[in-house]
Amino acid sequence: MHRTLIALLALALPALAAAQSTTLDKIRSSKTVTIAYRANALPFSYKDSKGQPAGYTVELCKRISASMESQLNIPGLKIRWVEATSQNRFELVEKHKVDMLCGATTATLKRMERVDFSSYVFVDSTGVLARTAAGVRSFSDLAGKRIAVIAGTTNEAALKSALKRGLINAEVVTEKIREAAVAALEAGKVDAFASDKILLQGIAGKVKDASKYAMLPDDLSIEPYAIMLPRGDSALRLEVNRGLSKIFSSPAIQEVFARTFGPDIEPTPLLRALYMIAYIPE
Repeated sequence: MHRTLIALLALALPALAAAQSTTLDKIRSSKTVTIAYRANALPFSYKDSKGQPAGYTVELCKRISASMESQLNIPGLKIRWVEATSQNRFELVEKHKVDMLCGATTATLKRMERVDFSSYVFVDSTGVLARTAAGVRSFSDLAGKRIAVIAGTTNEAALKSALKRGLINAEVVTEKIREAAVAALEAGKVDAFASDKILLQGIAGKVKDASKYAMLPDDLSIEPYAIMLPRGDSALRLEVNRGLSKIFSSPAIQEVFARTFGPDIEPTPLLRALYMIAYIPE
């Protein structure tokens, strides 16, 4: 009996040790942290003029990596960047192909069934950018119009919910990527585009003629952004939140914000409150 138990334990221990292994073990052994980023989520995550990852959340993740290098005593810790899309980002994290995702991802309870999230890093709302030629001045004016939205996003759910609440009969046109939605808007194939407001502001600065578009005043939802992490890896989440806490409690967050949004734009009162709440004392 005892010999059988010992034999079973001998077989089980390697598997148990493997199960208890964390992402941090892999990072320590490889001296590399693998970070996914979105190439088209201006101004949070995108490719700069040199083809390198850039943006608000990308900058936060760079600083988190520096914090991990110091906190975990991993000299020369490197970052391996992996480009992600809105369609494959969850799979990359779920299957541990990346250690974290830095983009413009809204943390929701439904998504927490699949992945984990860091402390919130930004808060925004779902808005609508409309063609002025379509005569749209408020959300109710969208009746009978065509509205583009990225399929599978929280923006799609917020848009459909707002249309239903307002008894507004409009056609929702789903697109796979943001570029396709913007192209449809510029070509007049749709009358408006629903997305996170800060992303729409970034888009408004990239279209050929910004005067042809206007942001509607309506807020369709609240979108709390966070860094996506593998589900159940508390050790990794702790180190990510420790890095964020250091950033939020120092002038570093002001530098990141100013570099992203420009020196003339100030964080909203809600965002300032988020920075204070996200600071976790040691």
